[in-house]
Amino acid sequence: MQIAHVEVVPVEFRLHLPYRTARGAEVDRAAAVFVRIETRQGEVAWGCAAVDPAFTGESLEEVTRVCRACADRALDLNPLNLEYALAELAHVAKGIPSVLCAFDIAFYDLLGLAAGLPLHRLLGGYRQRIQTSITLSVAPLKETVELAQNRARQGFRILKLKGGLDPHQDIRRVQAVHGALPDLTLRLDADQGYTVQQALDVARSLEGRLEMLEQPTPADDLDALREVTRGSPVSILADESVSGSPSALDIASRRIAHGLNVKLTACGGLHCARQIDAIARAAQMATMVGCVHEPALLIAAGLGLALSSPNVRYGDLDGHFDLMGDPSVPGFRFEGGWLVATDVPGLGCTVEL
Repeated sequence: MQIAHVEVVPVEFRLHLPYRTARGAEVDRAAAVFVRIETRQGEVAWGCAAVDPAFTGESLEEVTRVCRACADRALDLNPLNLEYALAELAHVAKGIPSVLCAFDIAFYDLLGLAAGLPLHRLLGGYRQRIQTSITLSVAPLKETVELAQNRARQGFRILKLKGGLDPHQDIRRVQAVHGALPDLTLRLDADQGYTVQQALDVARSLEGRLEMLEQPTPADDLDALREVTRGSPVSILADESVSGSPSALDIASRRIAHGLNVKLTACGGLHCARQIDAIARAAQMATMVGCVHEPALLIAAGLGLALSSPNVRYGDLDGHFDLMGDPSVPGFRFEGGWLVATDVPGLGCTVEL
């Protein structure tokens, strides 16, 4: 298979519902770079790089420029020679994982089209649906409960509360949501905001109410995260501490967390994400497939991974729900809190650009 043309299109979005992070910033917009690949055989595949400056430190301009450099190099590559093609593009991407992710998922899209298989079956075909959480931003107690009730009316059965600014307030917020919606599953993402003692206090206070506590301590302080994990009655997941397969192996080998959160845009795409999941599986740790604010095309790729592996215990694939003007139209469906795949080959999405 030979690539005939590659188009790179940056897109900016507004969010239906702005959100606040533990760092105090209010986020009301997002951006992505779409990559369209056309082969000489007439196949068309899509990839996407999510741009999240708060998470990755990358700018839309930088990601667009490097995507265009990768597009030039891709013209000389056979995308079905996946290992070689991605290794070559990794040199051009220069350590920007979201750029490599865009071409990675486009190549997997092509692979699915060539095989006539949807991504989740191409990668393993373990299941066809998974529940996803929806994230609630940092907010006062009353507003948090109102946000939770609105999301429950939309059909979500798992809520992930953002926290990390005030552990005592986080405890009260989780307790209030649990009191208002006792049948829903709750998660708490502390966004690196706690000390070890604060994290343990939160976990012990919310035992029986929380399914998990995500990244309670700073990403680069693995000793602190391990100490929390050893003393917590609630499952602890590493998120920002997981930047690729080497960091995942370090966390797994030292038993630093109970599970790993994999974000395609943070690790460079499906190729690396599958390695991280394999590490977690070998270590008997849970995998969560997560996301940032990102188009449905990227969510489809994450969903394909989540559905392919029996080790993926948690889905956190909500990054497309609040995007205004997303040009990617998903083939998957949202039904009663579940994301349900179809049998459309590849990523199963159409893109209207």
